[in-house]
Amino acid sequence: MSGDAITGVVTGRKPKWLLLLAELRAPFLVSTHLPVLLGTAMAFAQTGEWNWLFYILAAVCVALINAAANVANDYFDHLSGNDVINVDFVRPFTGGSRMIQNGLLSSAEVLGLAVVLSLLCVTIGFWLVWKVGVVVLVLGIIGLTGGLLYTTPPVNLASRGLGELIVGLNTGMLPLIGSYYIQTKTLTWGVVLFSLPLSILIIAILFINQFQDYKADMAVGKNNWVVRLGRKRSVPVYILLMIAWILPVISGVSMNYCNKWCLLSLFALVPAFLAIRHVMKYYDEPQKLTPANGLTIVTHFVVGIVLSFVMIVLGRHS
Repeated sequence: MSGDAITGVVTGRKPKWLLLLAELRAPFLVSTHLPVLLGTAMAFAQTGEWNWLFYILAAVCVALINAAANVANDYFDHLSGNDVINVDFVRPFTGGSRMIQNGLLSSAEVLGLAVVLSLLCVTIGFWLVWKVGVVVLVLGIIGLTGGLLYTTPPVNLASRGLGELIVGLNTGMLPLIGSYYIQTKTLTWGVVLFSLPLSILIIAILFINQFQDYKADMAVGKNNWVVRLGRKRSVPVYILLMIAWILPVISGVSMNYCNKWCLLSLFALVPAFLAIRHVMKYYDEPQKLTPANGLTIVTHFVVGIVLSFVMIVLGRHS
């Protein structure tokens, strides 16, 4: 047996486990961690306690839900022909992982990975339900079901104009509320309010990515809101998303759910306005639009990190 066979390396090709890892697009799972971090930080600001085991398991569970949804989305976008005909995609933001299209993984392997990720999530989730309570079960069912049905026929939530809402729930509101709950076993209106900025901005990330995927999505009937409105009429919606998040932040401070230093998160308006300016100019030019994709992610990251830092270091009142 050759050395290549023993190590699993095929000449000119990565080992299968590395290809499966690449399919996960792990760097993008950072965005799914921010609501878990902020929810836990809010619990810490409230109670002064931080259960690290619950925090880690919540983060893993949320990452698995979103990874499973992303992988399933790759499979069904391949099945519909969406990713095959998409020539306007911009790496690494849009167009899926391209693992099937590039012949690196089979569609069956991608589907199998989605199933494995879902089962791992369910296993961890049931342990958290046993330790914390039924609220975790409800949030988990909504999150996993919504994510898996994002492009799965015949439901196909993305084609029914519900994809943006599901992404906002799954990578914003639900993980933030859930991570706060498993730390405190309570819920407050303040937690719901502070779940809105990250929910709105994660929708903005999805929304701007749909600009490049517009023609392919329209061709296969993936009727998300950019397809429904068209690129030009989608620009005002994007602008609204990129500034609407400031309202819950300011409201949260004025209602004493967070101390005044949370207003430092408004510095994220700098990348937000740069992104808006770019979209207004290049909304119909997929390749030139790319900086706006990155700036939208930066805006989301800055808001999540600043709010979490303030909660951890300065607490709820200061």
